[in-house]
Amino acid sequence: MDDSAPPPGAPAPRKRDAARRLAWTIAGLLALALGLIGVVLPVLPTTPLVILAAFCFSSGSPRLRRWLLAHRVFGPVIADWEAHGAIPRPIKRLSCAVMALVFAANVWAGVSPWVLVVQAICLSGAATYVLTRPDGPG
Repeated sequence: MDDSAPPPGAPAPRKRDAARRLAWTIAGLLALALGLIGVVLPVLPTTPLVILAAFCFSSGSPRLRRWLLAHRVFGPVIADWEAHGAIPRPIKRLSCAVMALVFAANVWAGVSPWVLVVQAICLSGAATYVLTRPDGPG
């Protein structure tokens, strides 16, 4: 028996590869959709989701990855992240300002103190991570 042949009943390698690429593409589209929603809904972090979409597209859809890298807004952010693990300073400022605004809005809305404590811990961790990334080249 040929060792390179798939076992009986196993899907053909081509079908497995197509299914894998489709799954990565769907994951990328989902991450991108959530990232775009995050542009107007400050609870979702746009930049990490767009970076995740680019990562998913690298295994699922090279065409969508090229489109995302060529995007005038997201392309440079993805390139800086991939090359240097960098977040540009204006994005850092905006991220921290939105986090502070969301927390202040929850305080103003009278959210439960326990929820505010958990939110403060999570937002502090997120802000610390963002602020400790390099600013990028130059």
